[in-house]
Amino acid sequence: MAIITKPVEYMDGKQKCIGYMAWDETYADPKPCVIVSHAWSGLDGFAQDKAIEMAANGYVGFCLDNYGDGALPETVEDKQGMMTPLKEDRAKLLKRLKAGIKAAKDLPEVDESHIAMMGFCFGGLCTLDAARAGLDLKAAISFHGLLDAPDLPKKKINAKVLVAHGWDDPMAPPAHVTALAEELTEAKCDWQIHGYGQTTHAFMVPGADSGDGTLKHNPDSARRAWTATLELLHEVFGQHGVG
Repeated sequence: MAIITKPVEYMDGKQKCIGYMAWDETYADPKPCVIVSHAWSGLDGFAQDKAIEMAANGYVGFCLDNYGDGALPETVEDKQGMMTPLKEDRAKLLKRLKAGIKAAKDLPEVDESHIAMMGFCFGGLCTLDAARAGLDLKAAISFHGLLDAPDLPKKKINAKVLVAHGWDDPMAPPAHVTALAEELTEAKCDWQIHGYGQTTHAFMVPGADSGDGTLKHNPDSARRAWTATLELLHEVFGQHGVG
């Protein structure tokens, strides 16, 4: 195994974005790609590590840069300042996501007909929005994501949807989970929602602990969610003989 990583620049209109890809160069043929959509901290080491894990499983991992210019906000205020405008303008966000997905599909290492997407927190919302928009994804996986639907035209959901959710997450209360289940059922898509007890926001992130119960890493829930993720990717990408 020889995993290579590199930045990948792409454009959303006049906005330059700096993505990140990881792949195992010992695989000669184009491979399925798992797109990673970052949380409110931007395309950070956590997102990059997930892309590398995807490469280790025989896929191409590709991180989106949804903020542009490789921005990595540090304070809570800065993170909110970068995330909120995109969350409040879901059409602009979708345009940014489409640019990143196109960049991934254009990579010579990628089989453009076999794309999946995963996201964390804000990135979970991004992933669900990409699925809601009817984009050509084999799977869409949200980890402790924001679940509220955009006010955009409804499209046929092509992706198999997996939502890994901490039941005590104050950013996505049970009413949001129920609303999402109803939305996905109405869309007639293949969906599953895994709710983890005694689990709150950011449960996938090692070291996360806000001290007030809002953010808290839960290694058991994280392990279970990751197992479910790899199973779904194997299901949708199995014909490639990887995963």
